Amino acid sequence: MKKGNRRRLESRFPPSLFGLYLVTLLLMSGIHIGLVTLINENQHWPTAVQILIPTAYWTLVAVGLTLFTRYQITKTYDKPMKELARAADKVAHGDFSVYIPPLHTSNRHDYLDLMFLDFNKMVAELGSIETMRTDFIADVSHEIKTPLAAIQNYTQLLQRPNLSPEERDSYISAIQSSTRRLSELITNILKLNKLESRQITPQLESYDLCRQLSECALAFEPVWEEKGIEFNADLEDRTAVRADASLMELVWNNLLSNAFKFTEPGGTVTLHQTADEHFVSVTVSDTGCGISKEAQKHIFDKFYQGDTSHATEGNGLGLSLVRRVLQMMDGEISVDSAEGRGTTFTVRLPTEKNSKGS
Repeated sequence: MKKGNRRRLESRFPPSLFGLYLVTLLLMSGIHIGLVTLINENQHWPTAVQILIPTAYWTLVAVGLTLFTRYQITKTYDKPMKELARAADKVAHGDFSVYIPPLHTSNRHDYLDLMFLDFNKMVAELGSIETMRTDFIADVSHEIKTPLAAIQNYTQLLQRPNLSPEERDSYISAIQSSTRRLSELITNILKLNKLESRQITPQLESYDLCRQLSECALAFEPVWEEKGIEFNADLEDRTAVRADASLMELVWNNLLSNAFKFTEPGGTVTLHQTADEHFVSVTVSDTGCGISKEAQKHIFDKFYQGDTSHATEGNGLGLSLVRRVLQMMDGEISVDSAEGRGTTFTVRLPTEKNSKGS
């Protein structure tokens, strides 16, 4: 619940409670005056009785007020805080299913109600983080296990006698491919961890985005020539942005790498860039296998690979890195794709004068 939407806060000890105390004490004082008057009119009463009556009266008043005060403190403060303490202890021992209901309806929330609501929100987020951590460990274990198993199998095959040179070269190539995949996986995990834990602070600077796009694209020239892919680039002469150039290079390299990776020989990859007064748009399109509607919902999730037939060609972290970098640059990314007709990724970045860092 956002602070701006929170209801009026009511005190756990409202002024009306203290008014009740005041009225009660005034009534008790009036009764005391009446007792004193009654005693004075009956002077024949023994002195012990004259002393005992007001003493007993005020003893009863003191006991009553003490019990009432203790009841109010227990009900309004002590009991709720004990419930919060028990809930916090459960959370400390790993139980994230804890929920503390607010004490009042939403139109009468006081600070303890808001504390309970914030506590419930915190526990829910901790539970979500714990689930994500468990899933992350499971995914990492699976992704590491796959290339290690391949390496183990091929090393066993290499130990076989009478291997032909072609078989030996094939097994060695497969081992190198698995070790390269394992190395890329660990590198991407470390990068993503540093980005999400903010160990990497973006070094914002003004630079020419078009020049960077050209340099990144040219680095893939051997790839498109080897696969016979037609590459088209439509860029402006110069467009300035304010961002971290090294991190943005990671974005373009990932998007271009995916485009060339999933485009069949003879296909086309297109890099297009435009700019208006507020945003710079960059699209990377390919004529590859495309992405299903269901897979598009998860392609930016860690370790997600929509097409298991391509599982050996990546580890599902590239697009997670891309999205995290763009979030740090106040940018955004979207995808338009359909199975069998290719994929287009669109990146939008604020122009240099509209950047928050300018």
